[in-house]
Amino acid sequence: MLSSNLPIEEEEDYFDYSYDEPGSEPGSITIDPSALPSNITLIEYDQNNAYRLVNVKPEDCFSCLTNNLVSWADIQGLGTENILREIGQVFQLHPLILEDVVSVPQRPKIEDYSEQLLIIMHSIKPNQDEMGFTSEQISFILGKNYLLTFQEDNIDDFLKVRERIKLNQGKVRQLGADYLAYLLLDTLIDNYFPVLEDYGERIEDLEDQIVLDPSKETLQEIYNVRRELLSLRRSIWPLRNLFNALTREDNNLISSEVYIYFRDCYYHTIQILDILETYRELASSLMDVLISSMSNKMNEVITLLTIISSIFIPLTFIAGLYGMNFQYMPELTWKWGYFACLFLMLVIAGIMTFYFWRRGWFKLFLKE
Repeated sequence: MLSSNLPIEEEEDYFDYSYDEPGSEPGSITIDPSALPSNITLIEYDQNNAYRLVNVKPEDCFSCLTNNLVSWADIQGLGTENILREIGQVFQLHPLILEDVVSVPQRPKIEDYSEQLLIIMHSIKPNQDEMGFTSEQISFILGKNYLLTFQEDNIDDFLKVRERIKLNQGKVRQLGADYLAYLLLDTLIDNYFPVLEDYGERIEDLEDQIVLDPSKETLQEIYNVRRELLSLRRSIWPLRNLFNALTREDNNLISSEVYIYFRDCYYHTIQILDILETYRELASSLMDVLISSMSNKMNEVITLLTIISSIFIPLTFIAGLYGMNFQYMPELTWKWGYFACLFLMLVIAGIMTFYFWRRGWFKLFLKE
């Protein structure tokens, strides 16, 4: 599981997809030492009944291949190699499928293995502090009457779907495993919208900060948002091709009745991409606006210093003139010379201040 709300030096791995060591055998399984132990939950149902078994063994899943029920085996955790290999033997999974399942993160994709369909997606959830998001890879293997899901974490992302199966809500128990796959994929798609909504609010807050009080911290926050949106784009952009492939009626694992539902997922993906690209453009433009705002702030400071300097230049000239201490300066022996000099300096300063005020220069610093 990967989080986007990390320091830059820790977040760089998010931009690199997993790969095997050069020269390794195709289909080899490399388990991440930090992966959670694998746990299998099996749900079987038809129109009349639904059964849920927890902590089942891989050999208990043989019934999924022989009965007439729709079977959903959910494997949470990718850390137990024996369980994963036994699951692969029970369902006769291609070695490349298991390799893609345990190699996280993978680029979202779809692979057709004739009797099985592999779909890899990322589950995106907003962080509790509404800053950034957490990404988890979820792999789907669709068979004739069964569906396998592999999750990195033991957090149930599909609780609502389980409740719909239990309570027999909607069409889930009237249709097959392909419709179940649609429900789960649609759940992951819907989870993108709250994340994008959080980014929309963050961008609005950044706009207010730029207008009211631009700073280096604001610049860093804009950079973080742009970086996180780029990470999010890498998870979303491949989904367009993925769901486009699922809408083509050339796969015997997906019924004609379910194709239209995958088409709805495709349209939602296009909508998410439009929102994401809009936010990326806004985040990029905020950088230019911030630089322009900081330049304007610097110009105001320079303008203020220029006004002050312009007022004191003639006063400095008068002070310098009478500071030369020549012997034959008539004003030096005049009784009222000192007060007359101060009065002249005040008059000049007042005239120049009035002139600058009439020109509107002080409106840059005074709030109306």
